Amino acid sequence: MLSPLWAPLLLAAAEGGGSNIMSVDRTLFVGTLVAFALFAWILARFAWGPLIKIIDEREKTVRDQVESAEKAAADSRQALAQHQELLRGAGRERDEILARATKDAEVVRAELAAKARADADEIVARGREQLQREKEQALAELRSQVAEIAVEAASRIVKSSLSEEAQRKLVDDYIKELPRVSREGRA
Repeated sequence: MLSPLWAPLLLAAAEGGGSNIMSVDRTLFVGTLVAFALFAWILARFAWGPLIKIIDEREKTVRDQVESAEKAAADSRQALAQHQELLRGAGRERDEILARATKDAEVVRAELAAKARADADEIVARGREQLQREKEQALAELRSQVAEIAVEAASRIVKSSLSEEAQRKLVDDYIKELPRVSREGRA
């Protein structure tokens, strides 16, 4: 594959055109320069283009991945901010629910206390009414017994035929004892 142009150049280079180290062989120089240019042209035509294309594609891929990573980071920061806001909102909602529950519990407690007081007042009122009825019943029984005793005393008086003054004294003494009996019944 050596072209006829290359043959004289290679022959001249092989002969060694002189013994001086500092001397430049023009044929060798021109041959090297032509070979380098040819090699550069071949590289530029067949290698540099595809290499540059591969490098550009790789650079584009890396740039896309960096942009994608930046976008993912921005999305994750946004999602984190939303998550934190949701947590703050949930915390506020929890606090509101607890405040409402506490308030509702206080209302229920107050209602129950008021109902208990009303029930206690009602029980006390019924107890007082019952005491009043029992007192009235006891007084009625006492009056009944006093009436019976008075009748008994009157019949004794009649039987004993006391004088009117003695009868009056007996009834007065008996009546004086009645308030003491009713006071003792209260104690």
